[in-house]
Amino acid sequence: MRRMEQNDYDVLGGTDQLRPIKMWTRGVPVEPEAKEQLSKLAQLPFVFHHVAVMPDVHVGKGSTIGSVIPTLGAVIPAAVGVDIGCGMMAAKTTLRAEDLPDNLCRAGSYAGLVTAVRKAVERKADFGS
Repeated sequence: MRRMEQNDYDVLGGTDQLRPIKMWTRGVPVEPEAKEQLSKLAQLPFVFHHVAVMPDVHVGKGSTIGSVIPTLGAVIPAAVGVDIGCGMMAAKTTLRAEDLPDNLCRAGSYAGLVTAVRKAVERKADFGS
């Protein structure tokens, strides 16, 4: 496992934000309304360190879906809703570690990692017809 580097994500920022917004969304369109929600969230004084944004990000009621919001001294009930993990999926495959490319951890970026894993899965998985 390698340490997360700054070039693994983009930073959405404004001068009025208290905390940075780290976005793991390269190649994924993000709605302007979702970016606005995230910018408002990053202004809250109890948000700790940064807001993280996952590839399934979209506008939500009360909180942006696909965001991870660490807080200090506060809980945001609206940040946990009935759509936990919407847009994300886990699938059991017959894929083994040795089926993955040797350079997987050196993919260079989140997009490179996703591409490498996807190609390995598509080579190995039987999707049926």
